[in-house]
Amino acid sequence: MRSNRATARAGVSLAATLPLLAGALALGIPAAHAADGPGRDTLAGTKPAWATATADKGATSDSSQVSARVYLAGRDAAGLAAYAKAVSDPDSASYGKYLSAKQTQQRFGATKAQVAEVTSWLKSAGLKVTGTTQHYVSVTGDVAAAEKAFGTQLHNYTKGKKTYRAPSKTASAPAALDGAVLTVTGLDSAPHKASHQDQLPPPDAVFRNSGPFSSYYGSKTATSLPSAYGKKIPYAVKGYTGKQLRAAYGAGKGTGKGVRVAITDAYASPTIAYDAATYAKKHGDAKYSSSQLRQVLPAEYTKTEECGAAGWYGEETLDVEAVHAVAPAANITYVGAASCYDDDFLDTLGKIVDGHLADIVSNSWGDIEANETPDIAAAYDQIFQFGAVEGIGFYFSSGDNGDEVANTGTKQVDTPANSAWVTAVGGTSLAVGKNDKYQFETGWGTEKASLSADGKSWTNFPGAYTSGAGGGTSKTVAEPFYQKGVVPDALATANSAAGNRVVPDIAAIADPNTGFKVGQTQTFPDGSQKYDEYRIGGTSLAAPVIAGVQALAQEARGGKPIGFANPSIYAKYGSKVYHDVTDTPTGSELAVARVDFANGIDATGGLLTSVRSLGKDSSLKAVKGYDDVTGVGSPAAGYISSYRRH
Repeated sequence: MRSNRATARAGVSLAATLPLLAGALALGIPAAHAADGPGRDTLAGTKPAWATATADKGATSDSSQVSARVYLAGRDAAGLAAYAKAVSDPDSASYGKYLSAKQTQQRFGATKAQVAEVTSWLKSAGLKVTGTTQHYVSVTGDVAAAEKAFGTQLHNYTKGKKTYRAPSKTASAPAALDGAVLTVTGLDSAPHKASHQDQLPPPDAVFRNSGPFSSYYGSKTATSLPSAYGKKIPYAVKGYTGKQLRAAYGAGKGTGKGVRVAITDAYASPTIAYDAATYAKKHGDAKYSSSQLRQVLPAEYTKTEECGAAGWYGEETLDVEAVHAVAPAANITYVGAASCYDDDFLDTLGKIVDGHLADIVSNSWGDIEANETPDIAAAYDQIFQFGAVEGIGFYFSSGDNGDEVANTGTKQVDTPANSAWVTAVGGTSLAVGKNDKYQFETGWGTEKASLSADGKSWTNFPGAYTSGAGGGTSKTVAEPFYQKGVVPDALATANSAAGNRVVPDIAAIADPNTGFKVGQTQTFPDGSQKYDEYRIGGTSLAAPVIAGVQALAQEARGGKPIGFANPSIYAKYGSKVYHDVTDTPTGSELAVARVDFANGIDATGGLLTSVRSLGKDSSLKAVKGYDDVTGVGSPAAGYISSYRRH
């Protein structure tokens, strides 16, 4: 597992953007190679990079307990990757020739014989099999049994200020299994926490935005505040609604009717049905039909305190309301994970693929690439490949910390958005003007300066970097075929002469200062729980907006699934179907003024006034052409209808 949990992406529009509440390989699979011992195949990537000799604190006690998952490679892992590529590539003869979930499993999934052989091997080592799915066999047992099974020794290693268990050499499986094992996870792990049925906590404390506001971009100028970049600036918008977003991204008369969209997050908001219906009614979105919004939830929840369960309610609410606002007739299925850990997210994604619950999947969570080990990456990629074969596309928010230097000290991208098998969604600052007219977008990146005590200037203008769209060049994922010839060499080769995956692929509104209005039941200071509304942003907003746009595009092509969209997205590069987003679309620097309640709810604690510059995303720059803030750009008029030609 990753040493850090997945985090949700929602950057709530606070005085400073809220902490992220709850947030690999190339087009193939890791190869098995002969291991040190006779008759063994190594399971590549199972020894983490941090398990070094200098960090080694000695052998883990033989009696310590291990919980692991042995992921199954299936009948034809290489064939799975090849077919997933072929059905997704508009230039392939197999383009769009998707298989059903049952056909995919029959052609590429593990055979009963493989499952039986893997199970027998694990039991013979002394491990207890606790579960079997189409994708993995889960086991528990002591360290001695795990070492016997996987041909390695487990040691304790220091990582930062903590100590973790990890293999002292790459794990392996018997060669006699003939490549049936894809990888094993759980041999390295953070300290175990007990799994039990937790009750979900009540909603988080209420948050409200203070005014003054612009009702559309530039509608109200902050004439009494100091100038910025040599001119008076507008107040931040109160929060765009679906009508404005649909106009900005060329929705036309499309509704997404007949298209199935899934949303994954952790846990589940207990008030989502009421909140979504109330929001739609208040803002002119279509009323939900009786079966249009449904949830698929786990039998129990775990790690609710560690993962901040209530913080995920806002994430689900944002995702559902944003998809419905853009594609009001699309069917939405929310699939909640039992916790914010990889195993539970993999189970959640597996449910969607195994039951083909949707054709489009929006995911607003992730972690830094440095925390993703190759074993976990392989497990995710296999799920994404299964999805591609079935015509399912996965859309992941690219992150809310720009190049991650301010957050981690190291320039890196986020994961799973770094996977070559998903569509990474970057973020913009969006200006929608009078009569819902699209004005411009910049790359989302915010610098903030506060109003001076005398109210005559901005302190240390333009101020410090606070947040921005995640992007950059992967250190671990090879450059996929669809990016070649589009992504500039300087970006692709930033970490390797051979070229690597660059994030993101496409972009949409994300800046909380030009954000989306969302409605949610929250807890007020008197303990009551009531519906209220606030402005929100983050690439958590961008991902469901793009998912909604893709639902409209699928409707435009007669309901035929788009599947894994990246080859199609890049094939349209350079055409007028994208807004080519840059940081200075008007030719000069841009900023908005913002006033916030100091206590987050009312004026009794005072007001905080600041200026927020647009298009200032850490070291990342939105420039003409492809860039690592907005990818190929954002959807323009003609993007949705361009899918009719395929």
